[in-house]
Amino acid sequence: MALIHQPVRASAVTTNALHGQVFSTAYVPKGYWCLKWGQRSVLIHQRPVVVNLCLILLLLGVMTLALGLGSMALSPVEVWRALLGEGSALQQLVVRELRLMRVLAAVATGAAFAVSGCLMQALARNRLATPGIIGIDNAATAFAVASVVNLSVSVAPPAMALAGAMTATALAFGLGGATGTRGYRFIIAGVAIGALSGAVTQLMLSEVSIDVANAAFPWTVGSLSARSPEALAVLSLGLIPGVIIACRLARALNLLQLSESVSISLGIRVPQVRFVALLLSVMLTALAVAVAGPVGLVALLGPEIARVLCRHRGIPVITSACCGALLMLAADLLGRLMLAPLEIPVGIVTAIAGSPYLLWMLLNPAYRTQP
Repeated sequence: MALIHQPVRASAVTTNALHGQVFSTAYVPKGYWCLKWGQRSVLIHQRPVVVNLCLILLLLGVMTLALGLGSMALSPVEVWRALLGEGSALQQLVVRELRLMRVLAAVATGAAFAVSGCLMQALARNRLATPGIIGIDNAATAFAVASVVNLSVSVAPPAMALAGAMTATALAFGLGGATGTRGYRFIIAGVAIGALSGAVTQLMLSEVSIDVANAAFPWTVGSLSARSPEALAVLSLGLIPGVIIACRLARALNLLQLSESVSISLGIRVPQVRFVALLLSVMLTALAVAVAGPVGLVALLGPEIARVLCRHRGIPVITSACCGALLMLAADLLGRLMLAPLEIPVGIVTAIAGSPYLLWMLLNPAYRTQP
């Protein structure tokens, strides 16, 4: 096996390889690596690989900062010593017991939101599309708040949030009727479900005491302070295969940006691809909401930043996951430190930081077209 970097003229064979097909040729276009084994070879785009490696290194750095900063500040060396079980008992308690689970929750939920947003935008062929458009966030919030205010419900809020997200999805599928040519019905049904869920949430909060309403507040804005280890474990188990499946769907979703007839002629099973991608997007969003609550704009900004960094028209699944994890972790760290010892929920931080960019996207006609 060998890695070849040889910028030469393009050919019909290499053009097919740019879409992810394995090929046999000695020519390598500029900006690509050629991985060869025997008589077979495959092109690898250089820029996404370099960008992903840089993002992973940056993510490790921000994770180290998040583990070290707080009421008890620790240096990066002390953080890693505590992670390896070599620091003092107090340092290990702070890093491994108090901060590590929160950092991992931020990384996992950010990646899940961003990947789900990437899939939804590819399906809708619109960079402004997010999974929250079908009412998942509001329905999950309504179910979680119902658990907090003790409306004859004894299930934990994360489990109720997951149940609410799945309920909203089932209702949207049932009312929408299809995800293909009648997909607009699915979106309209989701908007209606989200509006109804939001109204139910406000009604429940208006009927309880201020103390109970404050307990339910993090589930209405998104927060990592009340994360559930069990919900985080379920999210982790779903995130890894979810990202793998999303990567497998990337080429088919990229071809779906063409007309449906062209996609079918290229061998793409359009209804099946749409159904699997939509179901995967909903599942990742539901699992993330069960951990952190409804955190806005991560599903929108993560994929958009990934496209800017990669500079190509493919479906940047891995880059979106890294960008979403960075956004979520940085927002949570900023919310912890900005007004310490008071804590700003991560959902508020992402809304404040991302709203100007969202307004700019809305005013830019280029972002109303397909990605």
